[in-house]
Amino acid sequence: MVGQSPLSPGEGRAVLLEPFVHQVGGHTSMLRYDEHTVCKPLVSQELSFYESLPWAMRQFTPQYKGIVSAHLKKDSLGNLTLMASPGTEHGLIKRTHTQVTKTLRDSCSGKVLLRTDLQYHADSLLEDANGNQPERKSYNPWGLHCHRQHLNRMCSKHNENKLHQFLLLENVVSKYSYPCILDLKMGTRQHGDDASEEKKARHIKKCEQSTSASLGVRVCGMQVYQADTGHFLCKDKYYGRKLSPEGFRQTLRQFLCTGNQLRAELLEPIILRLKALLSVIRKQSSYRFYSSSLLIIYDGQEPKESTAAVDHHLPFPKTHGTNPARVDVRMIDFAHTTFKGSKSSPTPHDGPDHGYIFGLENLIKILQNLSEGK
Repeated sequence: MVGQSPLSPGEGRAVLLEPFVHQVGGHTSMLRYDEHTVCKPLVSQELSFYESLPWAMRQFTPQYKGIVSAHLKKDSLGNLTLMASPGTEHGLIKRTHTQVTKTLRDSCSGKVLLRTDLQYHADSLLEDANGNQPERKSYNPWGLHCHRQHLNRMCSKHNENKLHQFLLLENVVSKYSYPCILDLKMGTRQHGDDASEEKKARHIKKCEQSTSASLGVRVCGMQVYQADTGHFLCKDKYYGRKLSPEGFRQTLRQFLCTGNQLRAELLEPIILRLKALLSVIRKQSSYRFYSSSLLIIYDGQEPKESTAAVDHHLPFPKTHGTNPARVDVRMIDFAHTTFKGSKSSPTPHDGPDHGYIFGLENLIKILQNLSEGK
């Protein structure tokens, strides 16, 4: 499987890699390959993790689907696109900016707004003039920000003919009509074993000044569908870094509110899945998941019996399946993960990742307190 894409949505046609509109955190651009697949720039350490993934962890990570090559294209107007080549190099798909925008708009359900004209500040991407982060009544703009930065970096460093390799991974939110996503940076340490002294000091400071130190977990990004308005409420990593332990708890509660009330029915299945993950992590000797994230996901479409107070003129899609409390918990981002036998870890660690375990235990405890009304 490695070395080529097992996917061929259009035999002999290149695939336009579009921004993944539900990316809520991270700094690497996640791209949409097809409805069920996303891709991200290949990092050898992350590839090594997926190739040697312990069986017990597979239910908690995206399915690895292989590797695809892509190249940068620039049109006569200077617009940049990434084209993946699953088959031959012939028959490239040509789409105008208007067509790409329409594709993005069509990929968002209901009355979710598309914003392609957002401007960003270097220090905090979603803050207002007073330093507060307003609620964005659109889908999360973070993915577009990462996508623009990624294309600009590639354009400045490489020519159009250079092939870039990407990991193909399962799109873990594709089954949700209105994916509510909480991206949590896990553990008390974020820098990898290969980090420079400067980078190490920078990451240590971020941990000390955030809930990473006190709780072993911090908010890295969030989007929550607000059923009463038909929009997503979004928060970014800069918001998460400023939270106190109590602020983290309130944000966790906010994540479970879809505009009408606390989705209490989600708490038990999320807690059970986190406990199952905790049991697996405790058994993974030598693994260190530095700078990895944990996604908690559920559908913002509330079960019918809970929507009596909702404005029924909103165009709700049909609920998938019969389980109204369908949730998911997935580990992502393994570019700095080390383990015994990996090329990047000449001196393996002993025992499980206690920093990660500390974060999971606190996360479970906070959710249990929410469940008990505390």
